[in-house]
Amino acid sequence: MNPVPPSIGAPRGLYLITPDEPDTARLLARVAPLLSAGATWLQYRQKTAGDALRHQQAAALQALCAEAGVPLIVNDDVALAQAVGAAGVHLGEDDGDIAAARALLGPQAIVGASCYDELARAQRAVAAGASYVAFGAFFPTQSKLTTRRASPALLAQAAALGVPRVAIGGITPDNMGPLVAAGADLMAVIGGVFDAPDPAAAVRAYRRGFDLDSL
Repeated sequence: MNPVPPSIGAPRGLYLITPDEPDTARLLARVAPLLSAGATWLQYRQKTAGDALRHQQAAALQALCAEAGVPLIVNDDVALAQAVGAAGVHLGEDDGDIAAARALLGPQAIVGASCYDELARAQRAVAAGASYVAFGAFFPTQSKLTTRRASPALLAQAAALGVPRVAIGGITPDNMGPLVAAGADLMAVIGGVFDAPDPAAAVRAYRRGFDLDSL
């Protein structure tokens, strides 16, 4: 089993994922206060923009994250992650090879893998060099069509992998408790924060779900 890279440590809290936002200045304005509010990691996920805009946005977010001390992880695009100096990349089942991403980005990079509802997929990802594994969807979600559902028991079973476990899919501060109890280290969220009336307050609510904030 590969050890967790030193850059990972033992993350815990909110893994914030960006919405599709074509205006870079607005994207930064939306993200900056959420980093200050306590997001643990940020993932840049942009499914509608062209290469030039994605590079511009990822580079701008990397600068913002570096200033805030928050790792930036790029969704699906190893080359973009390398180009902007991001902390790492997250790969779905059709987004590239974990071992190749590890080889390109180096031993300190964060390389994440979507494992859906499959422990065997997570085992293969870790063997190939994944830094963390993500399971879901746990609940209905608006961000993408989901046909596979994970259970809290899967999070507990994945403890033996020795890497952080990420839960994703329709997670709210009100329903995250069983996932934390089952061993989730991070909650990956888009709409639960960005669609909230007060996104910064939503970040703090997720943190309280991990007992990271006392107030």
